[in-house]
Order: sequence, then C-alpha cells, then structure tokens
Amino acid sequence: MILVVLMYLGVGAVAGILAGLLGVGGGLVIVPMMVFALTWQGVAPEHIMHLALGTSLASIIFTSVSSFLAHHRRGAVQWQVVRRIVVGILLGTFLGATIASRLSTNVLKAIFVVFLYYMAVQFLLDRKPKPGRTLPGLWGMFGVGLVIGLVSAFVGIGGGTLSVPFMIYCNLPVHTAIGTSAAIGFPIAIAGAVGYLVNGWGTANLPPWSLGFVYLPALAAIVGCSVLTAPLGARLAHSLPVAHLKRVFAVLLLVMGTKLLTDLLRQ
Repeated sequence: MILVVLMYLGVGAVAGILAGLLGVGGGLVIVPMMVFALTWQGVAPEHIMHLALGTSLASIIFTSVSSFLAHHRRGAVQWQVVRRIVVGILLGTFLGATIASRLSTNVLKAIFVVFLYYMAVQFLLDRKPKPGRTLPGLWGMFGVGLVIGLVSAFVGIGGGTLSVPFMIYCNLPVHTAIGTSAAIGFPIAIAGAVGYLVNGWGTANLPPWSLGFVYLPALAAIVGCSVLTAPLGARLAHSLPVAHLKRVFAVLLLVMGTKLLTDLLRQ
C-alpha cells in the first residue's frame, strides 16, 4: 500500500507542477497517469477508466476552490455568467458521468485518446479564438453548459479547455474568461464526482477504499501533493520559456495518447 500511495503522490506532484507551469487542467494529466498507475496496480481492467475519470473529477473539487477564489479576489470572475451556465453544467456533467459509467473502459479510452490528440494540436498551434459575438441568452447558455458538462465528464476535466475559448469568442477579456472558467470548474467537478460515485456504487471488483468510481487513496495523495507543487510550477512559469514548454507538453500528450492507443489496439 505504501508503494501505491507514493505512486499517486508522484502523480499529484507532476499534475500540480504542470498545472502551475502551463495553466492546464489537472484532469488532462491525472487521467492518463492514473490509467497507467491503476494498470500497474492490477485493478480490474474493466473499471480502470471509470476510476481514473471519477477520481480526477473529485480531485478538481479541491483544486478548483483555491483557483476560483484567487481569481475572485482579483475581480476576474463574472458571476453572472456562472449563474447563467451552471444549470446546464450540472445537468450535462451528471448525465455525462451516468452515460460514461455504462460504457466500457475501451470506449472511454478511445474517447480520451482523441481528446489528448486534439489538445496536443491546440498546444502546438497555440491559437486563440478571435472575439466574434456576445454571450448567448439563457437557453443558449444552458445548451453550452450542457455540452461542456457532457464532454468534461467523458474525459475527467474541469472544462477550461472548452469554456475559456468559448468565453473569449464571446468577447470576454482573457483574464476574465480564465477566472470565470475556474469558477465553472467547481460545479463540473461536484456533479461529475457525484455521478461517478453514485453510478459506481456497489460495483464488484473495485479496489479497496473506493467510493463508487472514486478511488480514495489516489484522491488524497493527488490532492495533497498537487496543492503543494502547483505554486512551484507557477514560480517556474516566470523563469522558463513557457511557449517552448507548451510544445514539449504537446509532445508528452501525443506520447501518452499513443501509448493508450497502442494498449487499446493490443486488446
């Protein structure tokens, strides 16, 4: 058990540094690393992706709080936007977690591989959307929240990779878009974690100390360590060439995606 905890402390350390250094959501790093760790641990293969996604979303509950509070103190959170999108976010994320819980690990792994490749291309191109319109009305925001929540639940992220470009496109300043996205990540994480917990409750062959599809030892280690290492990553961001590091990270995503794809094809 000690080796298992040390392994997940390492996952949390890497996730925290990369989050602080590059501003990426933890799920983008935590999910593939948890897949490799759970496989090494000998967890039943049919539950590996569900546990990785559920635990990743549960960890974002804790990390998103410190993030959106920091942005709120700087006046960078548009709470009116959060209120208008939150119903769609909650419904979409819980629905997404419910659907994902009924899909096989291989299907979820294939979806995540596609997402990793997509994000790698985004990091390599480093394109930002040009402001082109205003925010939609109440029903439009509900629909956008529904889609962001669904996708986030399927890939175990806090939604920033989708919500930030959307808000920039809708003429919100970059810092406001990032801060508001951080606040939106909290209900995504809550609804997603609850969805995976409820839908995984009573499932056979889960590792000890699991609450549904949330693996508590990994959650505690990842949260505890990532909170400590994220400030280190933020400090490094001011002294290292972040633009070049994003390209390196894109290559890392391609490597992880290819490894997952290779494992999938072998099965």
